[in-house]
Amino acid sequence: MATLPAPIPALANRVLRRPRLAALVLGALAATGFQPLALWPVTLAALVALLALIARADNAKRAALLGWLFGVGHFSVGNTWIATAFTYQAAMPAAMGWVAVFGLALYLAVYPLLAALAAWLIAGRAGRITWPLVLAFAGSWAIAEWLRSWVFSGYVWNPLGVVALGGFARPGLASVLPWLGTYALSALVIVFAGGWWIAARALSRSGTAAMQALRVGGLSAAAVVVWMIGPDFGPRDAPTALAFTLVQPDTRQQDLDDPAKYDAQFVTTAALTEPGVTHARRLVLWPESGIPDLLRGGYPGYFYAESTYGADPALARGRIARVIGKGSLLLTGAVDLVLHGDRVVGARNVVTALGDDAAIRASYAKAHLVPGGEYLPLRSLLAPLGLTRLVAGALDFLPGPGPRTLDFGRVSAGGYGRAGIQICYEIIFSGQVVDRANRPDYIFNPSNDGWFGASGPPQHLAQARLRAIEEGLPVLRATTTGVSAVVDADGVVRQTIPRLQAGRIEGFVPPAHPPTLFARLGNILPLGWAIVLIAAALLHSKIALRRRRG
Repeated sequence: MATLPAPIPALANRVLRRPRLAALVLGALAATGFQPLALWPVTLAALVALLALIARADNAKRAALLGWLFGVGHFSVGNTWIATAFTYQAAMPAAMGWVAVFGLALYLAVYPLLAALAAWLIAGRAGRITWPLVLAFAGSWAIAEWLRSWVFSGYVWNPLGVVALGGFARPGLASVLPWLGTYALSALVIVFAGGWWIAARALSRSGTAAMQALRVGGLSAAAVVVWMIGPDFGPRDAPTALAFTLVQPDTRQQDLDDPAKYDAQFVTTAALTEPGVTHARRLVLWPESGIPDLLRGGYPGYFYAESTYGADPALARGRIARVIGKGSLLLTGAVDLVLHGDRVVGARNVVTALGDDAAIRASYAKAHLVPGGEYLPLRSLLAPLGLTRLVAGALDFLPGPGPRTLDFGRVSAGGYGRAGIQICYEIIFSGQVVDRANRPDYIFNPSNDGWFGASGPPQHLAQARLRAIEEGLPVLRATTTGVSAVVDADGVVRQTIPRLQAGRIEGFVPPAHPPTLFARLGNILPLGWAIVLIAAALLHSKIALRRRRG
């Protein structure tokens, strides 16, 4: 234990003597840095302890095992909201939700395993935390998160960098996202944790105990200031001339698919939509699952039977147009069916743009679908076992083509601007939310967060804020039960509606920034930073080896 710095409490020393259990617990503790707890100092401390464990591992196999155990704890705690989703369906027992959380964690832990393995192979034989180890682990973690975003369709919920996001009024260290991207921000969190520890250890090596404490305390205070405040980019830009009304109807998940409650739900949404402030032109935003009606015509008649307004979609569109009023354009979550001849073979989760004349102006189909939620992977194998998907209905959802910009005309010319659409969980995929050939003016992110209990919605909002900062675009989130919010291009939450409250937000769409470096380069940028960190670790290790030999 001589290699460990003196300030480590005796309890921590005892824990580190059981590295496997310690790694599992540290992973769970690291997840408390995510919303709604936001205990980011705990995350940083857990990362420092993990680095110490990796440095003390006898071989690459043990280092990999430590990374995997850390991941199991980390993702089991970070994804508890998935268990809540199972309580809203009757096809499978609710206890299956916890099985799903743990099973998913066993897979996702492969990515911390890869990061720990790579870091040990590059710089893990020193027996203590060194700069090469910190840099190698940071760069490897960034690459592992990028892999997690697309392997097996991708699941990158709660990237580590989200713990660097400050409060609603100031994005904190996450302000550097335009120059890094999310996966490189995750690497920066690791560099921040490891660098603080190395510096604190160096400051505590000389002088009296009082002087050591003063130095380390000053360093810690400075680190907190940098973390919480982040760069200051000056005053906010003036809003655009595009007025909006964003609606959160507080439609509870247990009521959402009950036909007996459709009319009451529509009445609530309609009451929240009626103009409170008169504008000649207004954008109206309803959430995913905002209406039960099929808005398109041409489907077999029996598919309209449970719609709110009977078998004629024209009637449904007409009453919606009367609600939004003249001069308004509605963007709402809806469902379109996919036909093969006269046979319905699937559905699409869409945003439909409906004009004040009841005409459909455009639509966007969700591309990143939720496995087990919107479709059942390996259906021929899983369905006979009694497994099904969480969303009601027998049809699997089919993916759309990817990011699109719906152009409704320039705001300065009386239009509604260029809308980028990301439905629900699509917003978590860094670098995959914007059509770079046709940059939007804002991102609309409708969502049904009623599945996700108390922890999922604030985590979802936090990740939407990351997209706003790195793309330099405002994000407008309309959800069924909250948290709905208007996020400006700096990641500042300008207006919000809390969970489990019906409400509306009125205002003007915040302006977009010019394209950021990340907006121009995408995930080439964070991958480039990851390579720089790994190269620096290799170079540092090589120089240190030469010094020892010579």
